[in-house]
Amino acid sequence: MAQRTARAVETRKKKNRRAIPRAKVTRIQGNTAGARKRLKKVAAKAQEAKAKAGA
Repeated sequence: MAQRTARAVETRKKKNRRAIPRAKVTRIQGNTAGARKRLKKVAAKAQEAKAKAGA
């Protein structure tokens, strides 16, 4: 379990503040069956949206 001491919380906050801000991932990536299935679904949705916008 994660530590809940005041010092641990303080350290975690400091580490979070130092972290480089990064953009949130727009789609999951991976090579598992579930991840690939979701990627295909997202790709199909994007393709459909692109076709609608073009038409």
